Amino acid sequence: MAVILCYGDSNTHGTKPLTQLGAFERHDPGDRWPDVMAAALGPDHIVLSEGLPGRTTVHDDPVEGGMRNGLTVLPAILHSHAPIDLMILMLGTNDLKNRFSVTAFEIARSLERLILATRAEGVVPDILLVAPVPVREAGVLADVFAGAETRQEGLSEQIAAAAARQGCGFANAGAVVEVSDVDGVHWEAAAHHAFGSVLARAVQERLA
Repeated sequence: MAVILCYGDSNTHGTKPLTQLGAFERHDPGDRWPDVMAAALGPDHIVLSEGLPGRTTVHDDPVEGGMRNGLTVLPAILHSHAPIDLMILMLGTNDLKNRFSVTAFEIARSLERLILATRAEGVVPDILLVAPVPVREAGVLADVFAGAETRQEGLSEQIAAAAARQGCGFANAGAVVEVSDVDGVHWEAAAHHAFGSVLARAVQERLA
């Protein structure tokens, strides 16, 4: 029985595209990519979804608060689910918010720090690092992500290089799906289904 931990943000949580700030809704169970992946993998795999809206790689959020620093809570999450065979790590979208003002290179380096922190806990032998889907400055989140389209240039390549340095698997979500036109950040249900199917194949290859 293989245990897979999906560690991410709102697009792992299954948050629907926002039409109003603060009005969060979630796709139904089965329409979130970890659920789609779990169904494709079958009963010999346990898929654990740990997606928190607003989660960053290593940054405390002075506006939203709520323990959204992915590094701070990581050890507790890892040990609460141990042993884990594979962690799928998809973070970095929220680092693109204007309030953090970080570069694509810094986001990739922050993901490397999460990888090192994960390995230090000794409960996850393998990591699949996923480059998030490029955002667009649109809808009610346009001001929150002002400048993100420029800051994210080269992000998937930087994350691929980080995965190579750390000996992790790599997948590029942006090669599979696009963000919704509604808010430029979150995914429609069809995107979750497409990504979940692709990740299932990637996981099978990684665990083979």
